[in-house]
Amino acid sequence: MGMAGGGAGGWQSRRSRRKSTPVMAEINVTPMVDVMLVLLIIFMVAAPLLTVGVPVDLPQTQAGAVNQDNKEPIVLTVNDKGLIFLGGNTNEIKYEDLVPKLQAMTQARGNPDERIFVRGDKQANYGQVMKIMGRLSGAGFKHVALVTEVEQGG
Repeated sequence: MGMAGGGAGGWQSRRSRRKSTPVMAEINVTPMVDVMLVLLIIFMVAAPLLTVGVPVDLPQTQAGAVNQDNKEPIVLTVNDKGLIFLGGNTNEIKYEDLVPKLQAMTQARGNPDERIFVRGDKQANYGQVMKIMGRLSGAGFKHVALVTEVEQGG
């Protein structure tokens, strides 16, 4: 009889112990926050390393022709000395007069979103060509493209 009473008493004491400590149904977010902070620090350190420019020697490729509508685009030519010519004219245009003349041409054609092709000589200063393209872009010309020749023998 002593055993039966002792067994029942032990069972009751375990049962009462379970009731006294409630089950925790909350999620502990502290480890998750720790992991997220570590990941944030890693990405903060790694992000600037991804934006560093790497010097590369770009290959020559054969590019297909760009699809275009039947309208004749405005052609802007920059020769090897950096002189600017508009259309088929052989008269030089000053850098300061370029935007007003192009605006007059687009208004005369009735299309403010006219396509402009920039033909830059192979020996032309890259900075000069980019300066001209930047000026065109700043003046609101949205369809500015560079013209190249198809690579031979590739």
